[in-house]
Amino acid sequence: MVDSSLSSSLSFDKKVVVITGSGTGIGQAIAKKFAQHGASIVIMGRRKEPLDETVTILNDIIKSVGSSGKIRSFPGVDVRDEKGITQMFVDIMKEFTKIDIVINNAGVSGPVKSFPSQPFKQFKDCVAIHLSGTFWTTKQALQCMDKDGKIITVTTFFTEEKPYEQRPYRFRSPYTSAQGAKNRLAEALAWELVPKGIRSIATNPGPVHSDRIYKTVYPKAAAEFLRIGGFPNLISTEIEKISTEALSVLGESDDVVNDTIMNVATEIAKERGGNQEIQSIVTTVKDCLTKIQNVAEKIQNNTSKMIVDNQFLTQEETADVVLHLADDTISRLINGRVVPADRVFYPVQPLITCGFILDEHIDLKDKVTVFSITSTVKKDHDRIKALLNAFSNAGATCILLFSKDNNESELIDFSPYSFYVIDFIDENAIRTMFDTIIKKFNRLDVVIHIIGDYDYEKDLTKLNRVEWDTLVDRYINIPALVAKEAINAMVPNALTEPSRYKDSKGTIAIIGPDAPLGIKIPGVIRARAEVFRGALRPFISTVNQELVNALKSSIRIYLLLPGSIDGSEPDIKKFVDTNLYFASGKAQNRTEVIYYPDESR
Repeated sequence: MVDSSLSSSLSFDKKVVVITGSGTGIGQAIAKKFAQHGASIVIMGRRKEPLDETVTILNDIIKSVGSSGKIRSFPGVDVRDEKGITQMFVDIMKEFTKIDIVINNAGVSGPVKSFPSQPFKQFKDCVAIHLSGTFWTTKQALQCMDKDGKIITVTTFFTEEKPYEQRPYRFRSPYTSAQGAKNRLAEALAWELVPKGIRSIATNPGPVHSDRIYKTVYPKAAAEFLRIGGFPNLISTEIEKISTEALSVLGESDDVVNDTIMNVATEIAKERGGNQEIQSIVTTVKDCLTKIQNVAEKIQNNTSKMIVDNQFLTQEETADVVLHLADDTISRLINGRVVPADRVFYPVQPLITCGFILDEHIDLKDKVTVFSITSTVKKDHDRIKALLNAFSNAGATCILLFSKDNNESELIDFSPYSFYVIDFIDENAIRTMFDTIIKKFNRLDVVIHIIGDYDYEKDLTKLNRVEWDTLVDRYINIPALVAKEAINAMVPNALTEPSRYKDSKGTIAIIGPDAPLGIKIPGVIRARAEVFRGALRPFISTVNQELVNALKSSIRIYLLLPGSIDGSEPDIKKFVDTNLYFASGKAQNRTEVIYYPDESR
């Protein structure tokens, strides 16, 4: 039952609400809803024009309801920008002296492409906006909040988790990674903020009517299907050009659309040598755009069929959800929860499994295996030694990649093997290393990447920005970069010829972070430990869905999460056996791609 305060026309009178990404779309709808209920609103975003328009709308609402609320706008503020966000909250405090509610809403589509072809910068930018923007905005807001403050984080239904299921979101791997971590971050913050009396809730609205989804996500996804699967009389790079240059003008005047199509056709003709009739290319480009539109509509229809009444939420309905979550009574009842509001029945295969017994000899003769490790701790070095011993005994050729954080003295034990020290966040360094391995051995079969743990005892809210960014790099960006470059090393030239991915073989495993150890593990520790595990699960699920269903590849990427819910030490034999199982290819035809080897009855 909704608290009666929500029935008041000014139920948020004298409350100060900060909403990120609030110049358009859902953010603007949320701002309007709080203005209707008497709040003072702080809006912010990268573009000035939509924010100015929103200020006018909000002031009109305040006047119409007789509220004393004020509106403050911060144009040009990007949630990724540490200094910009920090200064914004300094300025907010000068004007309002407090903040009552923060709505983490800012977001972008990110690259809508198959994982191996996503530019790494776009991957990082998407994660930075959705996840790091949420973290830093929250951290700065907390310094301005008193007891009964609320932090409400808007995420996505595609990262809702069930015990043995994940919801992959094809062509959206950075988006799902960041959103999955946001869900778990919202839970961890709730635990940490209990002493301050501040509540943290996340909400997963389902598909929402918006220009972003209709004009960007669905058309780009449709274009990516065509780029991978092909279209008559066009190669993949030409389909990419059509997607990049012409999709954005659909819906404009006929003159704008036709001029754009002619420009694209002219560019394609020049790249082909100028020997083809230009009008035939124009016709092909138009046909391709029509096909993209048809596929985009099919994607939309298929999604709507998974909703009980076949209807996407409106932006106003989503704003209503957020408004109710900010109510004192409701926020107390569901503090620390991720609230699904999507109504979507999204059937997926079981993707998570537990331990098993390896009861056969594994032969890895002639398989070239790379072990990469960003952890510097002895536990993980010991794991590498155990893997090296087992893989060498199975006949594999082993190469080691260590992060530059390792001291040379720590690597003496690995001198019998070929090993290199590299900067794992450097895209060119990773690509060059895999190219070198391919040139030397003429193949790459297995990549096992160990990321290790972070300090679960340290409050997330006490991390500075450098510490946070280091965690995001190590547990999201670097594993993604290693996996992407490994896939493309396993399948040379597939970026421009996607058909090469079909039936390609290879294994990639990401290891860690571990579950926390101990007999009685506090809830706050468990919650902190899940933040980056919560990023990796949807990432792995999404990339595998693309590899299997879109690219028709036999490459698999696995996630191995050591440790168990009872807090016992991980079993090194199970750890090694699981990796041998991955490398052998025996797990390839199973649906499960996320393994908890230490969990057993």
